[in-house]
Amino acid sequence: MEKTVRWGILGTGKIARAMALGLRDAPGAQLVAVASRSDAGAQAFGAEFGIERCHGGYQALADDPGVDVIYIATPHTLHAENALLCLAAGKHVVCEKPFTMNAREAQAVVDLARDKKLFLMEAMWSRFLPAVQEAQRIIASGEIGVLRQVQADIGFVANFPPEHRMFNPELGGGALLDVGIYPLSMAAFFLGPVSQVQALAEMGATGVDEQVVFSLLHAGGGTSSCACSLRAQTPTEMTISGSLGRIRLPNRFYKPDHLIVETMDGERRVVAMPHLGNGYAHEAIEAMRCIRAGLLESPVMPHADSVALMHNLDTMRGQIGLVYRSDHSAEQA
Repeated sequence: MEKTVRWGILGTGKIARAMALGLRDAPGAQLVAVASRSDAGAQAFGAEFGIERCHGGYQALADDPGVDVIYIATPHTLHAENALLCLAAGKHVVCEKPFTMNAREAQAVVDLARDKKLFLMEAMWSRFLPAVQEAQRIIASGEIGVLRQVQADIGFVANFPPEHRMFNPELGGGALLDVGIYPLSMAAFFLGPVSQVQALAEMGATGVDEQVVFSLLHAGGGTSSCACSLRAQTPTEMTISGSLGRIRLPNRFYKPDHLIVETMDGERRVVAMPHLGNGYAHEAIEAMRCIRAGLLESPVMPHADSVALMHNLDTMRGQIGLVYRSDHSAEQA
């Protein structure tokens, strides 16, 4: 029987709830602790999910000797700070996407994890889903030929007030970091590292990007065309095209339960690939596999990918004029 891995969740918002539910479907996972900025918040979350140890502060969770790995579910402006706190306390870390606010922060987190010999992974949950893994397997088989292009979009109408995290620059608001990371990370997953990016954006009243289109040139060959929006209900599909055919991840490509394979000879088949529960179990299963094996990173979402993707986002933000407080702190350092 595999060793139980004891999880703590740092944060008590929507994404923390999703992970708490996901851990129920991950064999060998035990959710034992949670931390909020207040005792009341931690206790309420703990009561909802049957968690024994509820900490009214992040340091207390980091120092909890009964926790093996901490999932960071705070707003992305806090990811680097929270990850460094947990790593410094000797805990493995799975950090929600986007990994950090910029590449400088990402590299600092990776450096500390490697120095402490602890497991660290960005929680880009889509990469671990069965349908996405099956798409990768089909590509490797050569069925759709040499991979040449990825097209992906993600968009919804964010009916939130200006102070909401989606639009608030102080909370890392904007389409690019919140949802644009999906087509960017998935395009890089299939076509490899990005060597050149070009972005255009429609900026909103709060100073953040509300819609972005961006093109990618991949170092190993191939191009990607991507879009993200907080103002339009887009198809949210991904098409992965090769010299002999294509794979489609239709309707919410970031959470697919099936894929469609279409070849040049006219063959079309639908491959059902259901995920466990709400889908979050799969990244937890991979993290636990790596931790049990003594690995410091996952081959599905390696450190180099997380840092490189933050560099890509930094470049695009420079092109569209999107600046955050964390960028100024880098200048002062």
